[in-house]
Amino acid sequence: MKPSAHPATVDATLELLERQDYIADRRLATAVFLSLNMARPLFLEGEAGVGKTEIAKVLATGLRRRLVRLQCYEGLDTAAAVYEWNYPRQMIEIRLAEAAGGVERSELAHDIFTTRFLLKRPLLQALAPEDGVAPVLLIDELDRTDEPFEAYLLEVLSEYQVTIPELGPIRAQQPPIVVITSNRTREIHDAIKRRCLYHWVDYPDARRELAIVRRKCPRAAESLAREIVAFTQRLRSMDLFKAPGIAETLDWAEALLALDRIALDPQTVADTLGVLLKYQDDLAQLGPDVAATLVVEAKAEGIRL
Repeated sequence: MKPSAHPATVDATLELLERQDYIADRRLATAVFLSLNMARPLFLEGEAGVGKTEIAKVLATGLRRRLVRLQCYEGLDTAAAVYEWNYPRQMIEIRLAEAAGGVERSELAHDIFTTRFLLKRPLLQALAPEDGVAPVLLIDELDRTDEPFEAYLLEVLSEYQVTIPELGPIRAQQPPIVVITSNRTREIHDAIKRRCLYHWVDYPDARRELAIVRRKCPRAAESLAREIVAFTQRLRSMDLFKAPGIAETLDWAEALLALDRIALDPQTVADTLGVLLKYQDDLAQLGPDVAATLVVEAKAEGIRL
């Protein structure tokens, strides 16, 4: 499948995202457009559940490219992120060569450190794709890794290459589209951010969130969709440990549809709060009286959306 050309304008970028059911604001679409057309990594930071990871997915689908995802975690190293040697296969090659005889050790050492014994991990897969088509590289939740791995990424983001001691530098013939996300559990080093275009992905306003719910949950009645959005927006104004993201809003809409609800009521809200809120301290703030008040306010606010 031949990849699509990059969108030529910000408006075309908005349309590209919308065709994949991603409702973006113009600032985000501008950041995506510039990242694509300047061949610069896009660094997306924001709370969990606001749609950062989804950007990479919709770009891969919309531009007809393979998505290569590197899920970050504490202790991530080059063996998991970049490459490692196929040691079992190398050992077999050594034993076969020894059995055949007449092979110099220096020649054997050279022969077993070639690309046919190389196991490509996500970063190397993105820089040297088998089909020659630059993929979308998603480096997800970079803030979960250690600082030494951040330092390793500098070469990747600056030169679009990695260096393997036995082979030397391997550089991308065509730079991949790079999207980096962070939930900001810790600060990412400035050296990484300098190599990227930066965008903070915030919670959507009520009208954009309503458009998202309409698009993603078309079975929801219009009045229910408005009440869901108004209620979620109210929650985000409270002093919560973790406010619900767009993902939680959509999950809640699906949960209410599964319960055959056509409108919010205090009992249903109390029974389903665990879909929206993930911490006991936050759940404890929404006692029956508070939940009932928020439902009344959401119904009134929903009418005005």
